[in-house]
Amino acid sequence: MPLPVKKSSPAKKSVSRKAPARADRPFKGIALILLSTIFLGTSDVTSKYLSATLPSIEITWIRFLVFALIMSPAMLPGSPLFALRTGRVGLQFLRGATLLGSSLFFISGLGFLPIAEASATGFVSPLFVTALSIVFLGEKVGLRRWIATALGLIGVLIILRPGTSAFHAAAFFPLLSAFCWASTLIMTRMISGRDAAITTMTYSAITGFAIMTVMVPFAWVTPTWHDILLGILVGVASTAGQWIVVLAFRYADASVLAPFSYTQLLWVSLLGYFIFGEVPGVWTITGAAFIVASGLYTAHRERIRRSQLLTVPGEPSPNA
Repeated sequence: MPLPVKKSSPAKKSVSRKAPARADRPFKGIALILLSTIFLGTSDVTSKYLSATLPSIEITWIRFLVFALIMSPAMLPGSPLFALRTGRVGLQFLRGATLLGSSLFFISGLGFLPIAEASATGFVSPLFVTALSIVFLGEKVGLRRWIATALGLIGVLIILRPGTSAFHAAAFFPLLSAFCWASTLIMTRMISGRDAAITTMTYSAITGFAIMTVMVPFAWVTPTWHDILLGILVGVASTAGQWIVVLAFRYADASVLAPFSYTQLLWVSLLGYFIFGEVPGVWTITGAAFIVASGLYTAHRERIRRSQLLTVPGEPSPNA
């Protein structure tokens, strides 16, 4: 009599969705990052337009409401897209809070500053990433990258011109936004390889919407249908832009993609001119040139550092 065959138990579901394997297709990554700047620039310009009638808290709430609705299939336990399983819940919520801070502070600044100036100032986030990566990622930063960081800070001072009549206190908003975005990137690196992009984005949507829902009653202004439609555009465009960025990083390293992200400055400057009649001044253009040069050089050094790590065992060069 044959022995009964024991049925194998179904494989236990993994705790979290794993990030898909990367593919080395840099041109596709570059194309995606260029596409993302159009969506993100559209979101920023529309947010500035809305800031004339709605408070920044309400604009941000609408933005995250749309974000949460788009990601809702990933929140339902019975859905095949369910993506809330993670071993790093606390870090995911903290990342969502810093992403929210980045959006809220930037939109707050748009109500007072020309969009080109706010956007150029916001691009100093790589400087903050350099500093934060030492503390939280244990990275070694060499003299050349510190010089590039100093160059970017000079660009910020050129744009803001503190101590002169041109300085506006609202200029601190895009700086705070850049710091929050840098913190978001650091935590993204800490999560990378553990959770899939859909998991990270779902937690970001939940966190931002929950926090803003508590805050929005204190600043509520009844929106018109026109405001609501523009708010939906902000939410859709920003969500699409973020998702395309995530896709771009599947095909190329950050050091390859970073230079092309600066094309967003071009889009917002053009839209700012045609919609608001804003012409970037010589100080803004000069400061932006310093910031972009700093970012490009930092990306260049990052590419060299990564190549050294791949080819030479041990520590990276101290001059990276």
